[in-house]
Amino acid sequence: MTADQDGDVLRVRDLATLVRRAARLWPDRPALRFDQHDIGYTFAELDHLSDHYAAVLDTLGIGYGDRIALVFDNRPDYPLLWLGAAKIGAAVVPVNPRYSVREIVRLLEHAEPALTVTCADYRDLVLAAAGGRYRVAVTDPAPQSEVIHLAGVDVAPAPVRASVYPETLANIQYTSGTTGQPKGCMLSHGYWTTMVRKYADGFPYLGPDDVLLTAQPFYYLDPQWSLAACLLVGSSLVVLDRFHPTSFWDKVRAYGVTYLYCIGMMPTLLLRQPERPTDRAHSLRAVACSGIPKHLHAALEARFGVAWYEGFGMTETGGDLRVLPDDHDELVGTGCVGRPNPHREVRIVDEHGRAVPRGATGELVLRGIGMMDGYYRDEQATRAVFRDGWFHTGDLARMDEYGRVYLTGRLKDMARRSGENIALNEVEAVLTSAGRVSQAACIPVADDLRGEEVQAFLVVGGEADTATTLGEVVAHASANLAPFKVPRYWSLVDELPLTPSQRVAKEKLRALSVPAFDRTTGQHVRLGPSAAPGGHVAERSDG
Repeated sequence: MTADQDGDVLRVRDLATLVRRAARLWPDRPALRFDQHDIGYTFAELDHLSDHYAAVLDTLGIGYGDRIALVFDNRPDYPLLWLGAAKIGAAVVPVNPRYSVREIVRLLEHAEPALTVTCADYRDLVLAAAGGRYRVAVTDPAPQSEVIHLAGVDVAPAPVRASVYPETLANIQYTSGTTGQPKGCMLSHGYWTTMVRKYADGFPYLGPDDVLLTAQPFYYLDPQWSLAACLLVGSSLVVLDRFHPTSFWDKVRAYGVTYLYCIGMMPTLLLRQPERPTDRAHSLRAVACSGIPKHLHAALEARFGVAWYEGFGMTETGGDLRVLPDDHDELVGTGCVGRPNPHREVRIVDEHGRAVPRGATGELVLRGIGMMDGYYRDEQATRAVFRDGWFHTGDLARMDEYGRVYLTGRLKDMARRSGENIALNEVEAVLTSAGRVSQAACIPVADDLRGEEVQAFLVVGGEADTATTLGEVVAHASANLAPFKVPRYWSLVDELPLTPSQRVAKEKLRALSVPAFDRTTGQHVRLGPSAAPGGHVAERSDG
């Protein structure tokens, strides 16, 4: 679709206008399909049903500037509530249903939503976290009198009108992409419309004949921008319940998918599947991916017969860099994340914010329109990342003579496991709250399948059996952290190395070669330094 197809695309500055315009331009075209539930919606139906959800929220007293938390897996309630909230100027707070009660409590206390909406599958989890302090609605009928039966609210599906602008808050999207507790990124309507416009105005030039597919959960950014892009250009989005490597290509073929985005361990798992004569029998014209394994990039393209394009983006900043077709062939297997997108400037700077020479390593910083408005209720963290007009990513990178960026490491104290960001400070805080643990430190460990795993170093007090101690701490971590945050490797040490300022010297931890208990296999391994930036590598131990 060209920018002047109907003469008004440049005036689409908010999600409410986006869905109404799509219903006007392509009323009967398929817009959204949920594979697991075998439910699909046209653009007209998406507009009508999101109007109904807007009216339901209005009936429940939710209005402009209010926040509603959404606790769902991939089911239609999420996008319908997201668009319904957008139409009345309310902001959604997506919540990962894999979180523990402790993690959800912390998020609710910070976001203070006027309403938390979930489904029957997660009702007990949400009610336990709400503790009677927060209003809860359930989309399926529930017998408890304290639960609002959202699905049973009797309202007319008439549109609820509100003045919504580009600067109106649409999401408080919590991310663990930096350090400490998750931070709420304030994402405006303008953030979303700016982010998706590049998919129509530039490569991959999405249009009404395209079919997109996502296997990521809706509480993450990816399905949300995919849907917004479809609303802008008239494409169709297919939503899987989750990523299934054994059936993934069958779904791509069945739905005639032309473009998809994947993350984490998906490329590796796809290559591990037995080769099939149908591997190249599909309609894909491009695959976008963050973190394509460099050593597998060429093999992915050779086997599946489609170009894979690397890119870089953050919740805080939207889509920032991407490899384009003109550079693709040269950059396969290099790990390059490409050049900046339109409206995005990029620099590589030293610790004083000064640009480093081309080819030198420094911190990747960004500026331009379409970024978050800051961290919700955290001015100090906002000031820490926005400095002198630039957003500091915390990622180390270099830039070649053609302005292409290559990531080389990171400044942030975090790990990235299967596409999930893990703030190591948060994990350490949970570990030190276990009764016998006096000190804890965590570092990332390089892993061929998941990108990184987490290794925990513990200093414990008293006389206790090692296996008993580890069992107690692992159980404590499992009860208080989402499963993906629980460390895989566990090492007991007498003391942690410290810097002169009495902080844990994590570089010294990374240099250690120590035995560790692998909770996944139940065996002991020896971990040692790796050539990969920021990580260790595990080898099987005889002991």
